Amino acid sequence: MSISLAAFNTFALQQNCTSLVEVTSKAELIDICNKLYKQQLPMLVLGGGSNLVFTEDYDGTVVKVSTKGIQFTADDDYQYITIQAGENWHNLVESCLQKQIDGLENMALIPGTVGAAPIQNIGAYGVEFNRFCYEIEFLQLDTGHLVRFNNQQCDFGYRESIFKKQLNNVAVITEVTLKLAKHWVPVIDYGPLQHFEPSTVTAKQIFDCVCHIRQSKLPDPKVLGNVGSFFKNPLVSTKAYNQLKLRFTDLVAYQQVDGQYKLAAGWLIDYVGLKGVNIGDAAVHQDQALVLVNLGHATGKQVCQLAKYVIQMVFDKFAVTLQPEPRIMGSVGEIEIK
Repeated sequence: MSISLAAFNTFALQQNCTSLVEVTSKAELIDICNKLYKQQLPMLVLGGGSNLVFTEDYDGTVVKVSTKGIQFTADDDYQYITIQAGENWHNLVESCLQKQIDGLENMALIPGTVGAAPIQNIGAYGVEFNRFCYEIEFLQLDTGHLVRFNNQQCDFGYRESIFKKQLNNVAVITEVTLKLAKHWVPVIDYGPLQHFEPSTVTAKQIFDCVCHIRQSKLPDPKVLGNVGSFFKNPLVSTKAYNQLKLRFTDLVAYQQVDGQYKLAAGWLIDYVGLKGVNIGDAAVHQDQALVLVNLGHATGKQVCQLAKYVIQMVFDKFAVTLQPEPRIMGSVGEIEIK
């Protein structure tokens, strides 16, 4: 039996899987994943499919996480929100705003589910998931136990976490708890948000601005298949940044608290003239160089060939190596771009 995955990945890649199971409760998610793991069968736990590139048919079971539920509690200083893994991230941001719980607005319209958010520590416009993470509950497949990690235990970094490293392929996130301060401080020091006045700006204004920017810059995956930003913004040392800045005076970069500089990957790709470049139906988006798109019938292999070409061209010009953000999937699991 072969089931199409085209509707389950935002790149709209035409690959299949051997079987697909949709789970709607935490108990069902735990039960199914434990059984598949014990049988040593290939298993892919899937949220919104917005961070995946299928390069061939998946020779195993795809577990589609559709668990729902949001609980709100509070103490004197903080709001606590416990969310099931299958909830949509943007819907959560909207729900919080409606309840006057502010803080997540900079991360509006990031695609995907809440359960996927900690894995790559999603972020946008100066705010990352780990700023608000209180606790992550997950099923540890090699022990069969439900485990809870606090923020520090998750070992968050830029688009990184313990779930991408030591716990890769053995942790299934079931539930996320966020902690948001009741005393809200806006984050408006990033690019297009800088025109706001800190003393008067509202979370709703930031939310609306972020939504407008994202909708104007990023193609709708329902129209042009994509996974949003395809490459991470590379981090370089102060020395490397200064050397690049001497050669490329318009270089776009943001200084980090540790002294490193985060380069704008989109600017690097645009500078080497790759907007609109394609391999088959995989293309660099005409308006946003950080996004690779499916013009209609792209294959995952074409996407990977294009990504490799972009990485090589940027390296040749800047001696900086771009890293893909999405997971590249082979027939039984994650693979490197090749």
